[in-house]
Amino acid sequence: MTRTGSGSGKGAAIRLGHSTPPESARRGRGATANPTSRFEAARRELFYDSDWGADEPAPLRTQVTPERTARIIARNTSPDVPFDRSINPYRGCEHGCIYCYARPTHAWLGLSPGLDFESRIFTKPEAARLLARELAAPGYRPETIALGTATDPYQPLEREHRITRAVLEVLRETRHPVSITTKSDLILRDLDILAEMAAQNLILVALSLPTLDPGLARRLDPRAPRPEKRLAAMRALSAAGVPVMVNVSPIIPGLTDPEIETILARARENGASRIGHALLRLPGEVADLVADWFAAHYPERKDRTFGLLTQARGGRENDPRFGHRFRGEGAYAAMIGQRVRLAGTRLGFAFGRMALDRDAFRKPGAQLALF
Repeated sequence: MTRTGSGSGKGAAIRLGHSTPPESARRGRGATANPTSRFEAARRELFYDSDWGADEPAPLRTQVTPERTARIIARNTSPDVPFDRSINPYRGCEHGCIYCYARPTHAWLGLSPGLDFESRIFTKPEAARLLARELAAPGYRPETIALGTATDPYQPLEREHRITRAVLEVLRETRHPVSITTKSDLILRDLDILAEMAAQNLILVALSLPTLDPGLARRLDPRAPRPEKRLAAMRALSAAGVPVMVNVSPIIPGLTDPEIETILARARENGASRIGHALLRLPGEVADLVADWFAAHYPERKDRTFGLLTQARGGRENDPRFGHRFRGEGAYAAMIGQRVRLAGTRLGFAFGRMALDRDAFRKPGAQLALF
């Protein structure tokens, strides 16, 4: 399984690694490959041959492993994001979004950023307890916590594990501001908490919607709710008084970019009041995984997509520099930004995150003073 460095300027075939399970085994998954972690000393390659007459491989099943961590709040100093702390209740994501920029993090675990990322999930069952302990620390000062920056806090496993809800219960008790990014209408399960926090200006929900095409969505993020369900979630959240942002992200050149204005119009009709957007990023192994995905699903569009991306990334497939990695640069990136601004202004959207209340914060377990 190879690709020919589309837009990379190298021209040579790039090896994706090992293990391309038959389509029947990976049905319902996003990645078409399972490349070896770049930190592995040896590469392994599995070879499938239908001539062997072997039984058809069983569908790939999700494996869940509890993870013990010392802390749950992650800190960052990136000027590209409007928060300095985040919580991810899960590692890996069963939604299987092929474009997910967090895929390379699985390589640090000795696993593949491909199919392993969406089928070998790590849970953090102690998240709520750890959060309460960290919020109770003497020197803690509240700022908005971003929930779900690397993997979706409402991925399918949340129905059973309820880690995200437990985290929200701590944040509600402490009146701590939080922003949530998700693709799932499972968030409506927690509408009781969200509406209560919204009434105190403590929450913003961002729903990601890169396409309205159900067929394309089924290939891009196969286990995420279909676009109409995400729009319905926007409508229900807004009706309950919860502020909603539509995240037109990622914008994929030559594939989803024609939909920008339509996505914004539909989101506005369904109650979204703010806009976020980002151009497709291809860090680490994501570049090869996305190229392989295009070869499998949209081979005629691959060269155009990678050509426009390299144009917006200074001649490279990925530009990791602060200030450039989400928006890009050059004529194409400028045009995308202008389209978002013009459509958003016409539709009456606000842009970016909103200021949430941090002054109401109280330590976990604090009692109201008696007067």
